[in-house]
Amino acid sequence: IVDVIKEEMTLGGAGNVLKNLRSFGVEADMVSVIGDDYCATELCAMLEESKIVQQGIFREKGRVTSKKSRVLASRHQMIRIDNETKTPVTAASEDAMIGFVRQHIKEYKAILISDYLKGTLTGRVLSEVITCARQNGVICIVDPKGDNYLKYAGANVVKPNKKEAAMATGISITDEASLKQAAMALREQINADGIVITLSEEGMAICTDHFEIIPTKGSEVFDVTGAGDTVLASIGICVASGMPLKDACVFANHAAAIVISKTGSATTTVNAVLQHMQKN
Repeated sequence: IVDVIKEEMTLGGAGNVLKNLRSFGVEADMVSVIGDDYCATELCAMLEESKIVQQGIFREKGRVTSKKSRVLASRHQMIRIDNETKTPVTAASEDAMIGFVRQHIKEYKAILISDYLKGTLTGRVLSEVITCARQNGVICIVDPKGDNYLKYAGANVVKPNKKEAAMATGISITDEASLKQAAMALREQINADGIVITLSEEGMAICTDHFEIIPTKGSEVFDVTGAGDTVLASIGICVASGMPLKDACVFANHAAAIVISKTGSATTTVNAVLQHMQKN
């Protein structure tokens, strides 16, 4: 029996990436597809409350807007209940998203693709958006899902975790040598400028023309929910500002250390990260 003491609603998934970007003081558009249901209305209300422009969010009749309900007890997650549609969006929804990106591409320095395999990022959407970014000199960074990374071909940076990298390459990652092998295989497969493999408490592995591991910045862990979103947002703002990928990952490492010390899909600020870097 769960006796509810407090309920909170917050943006999750790609919405959490956007929350992190806004917390860093960055202006960003959200491009996605939601349903035409009560959850969509709740979602739009949260976006409006956060003063987030909704021009790039398109409603699709009959689609269930993703909602994840987490039950926490003493800061520990007991269960998560998902209510959503995972089938591919319609051709009309694809047209709407692609058209929006093409229309606004000149305004962007980076496009962050947060793939949750919910049917929004179809092969066509990914191909068109990544191609558009390349043609206009806009950096494209992907947080991937699944085992088919060819759909991300042409992206500048792809950021899987260790489990995802092993699944995508078929390489069992057991040590630094196999980690390097998987990273190099992914980079060659996707033709990316860089691969960043997050390693949980072990830090991150970066594969560009060189391979190296950046150790994590120790922190007490309360909740890892959304840490990957923070890393994506952190790398995105740094690389878009002209920072080398290694330095961007160092910044992201510190940002992640801060958010995992909080409960829920937390965010941080640039000043907080800089202070954390000075102390650690």
